[in-house]
Amino acid sequence: MMDQETTQPQIKPKWKPIGRIGRRVLGVLVEKAKTTPDAYPLTLNALTNGCNQKSNRDPQMNLESYQVETALEELRRLSAAIEVSGSGRVAKFRHMIYEWMGIEKLEAAVMAELLLRGAQTIGELRGRAARMDPIADLNALQPILASLMEKGLVLSLTSAGRGQVVTHSLYRPEELEKIRQQFGSAGGSAVPAAPAAPAAPAAPAAPVDVTSASPPAETSGEAQQIQELRVEVKRLQAEVERLKTDVQDLWSNFNS
Repeated sequence: MMDQETTQPQIKPKWKPIGRIGRRVLGVLVEKAKTTPDAYPLTLNALTNGCNQKSNRDPQMNLESYQVETALEELRRLSAAIEVSGSGRVAKFRHMIYEWMGIEKLEAAVMAELLLRGAQTIGELRGRAARMDPIADLNALQPILASLMEKGLVLSLTSAGRGQVVTHSLYRPEELEKIRQQFGSAGGSAVPAAPAAPAAPAAPAAPVDVTSASPPAETSGEAQQIQELRVEVKRLQAEVERLKTDVQDLWSNFNS
């Protein structure tokens, strides 16, 4: 669903690193604006529940309302969120991410997923962000990431290509250093590379005596492909488990 926020920033962006609870709160505000616009802006109680949601969150949190309220105060002070009047004079809150970060609609979906889950592969990021706004494939994601990297909001933790890992830049310095060390990254900002062109076919090999020759050994290229396929299978298995959790969470909410 489309959120009801403007997607055209009117002022110079003024984002800066914020704490982990503030990042979770901001991510939830953006997510709910896009996925459940009828229930947005959010009350403090709804926002706390969103922060503690079991699906599409990493790490899992068990925040108290006062912790969310403290984070909201920080976001309001930074002009990243505002309080609005709700029905019955109940305080509600909405994000100001477009103006605060100087980003647009699809960029906001990508940033929300990074704020909610942190470092992830570009394949995972594309699939998760697409539940908020349509991002057809990795080719469609690449210019979005390029724009966010140019703005300093996203950085790459591994080399470009299949399985590239990216994250946001809103970590505090000490957090960011730990994440870079975890991935052995200097914090580069390489844009995902386009798929490589197929290699030219190799020249035919000389005939061999099949009665005495040993089975051909795996080439380095074949070994690389097998390793990538193994990694992809593990990633898909983990995604299936996450989807099971999402379905269980939705079913629980439906029956509550």
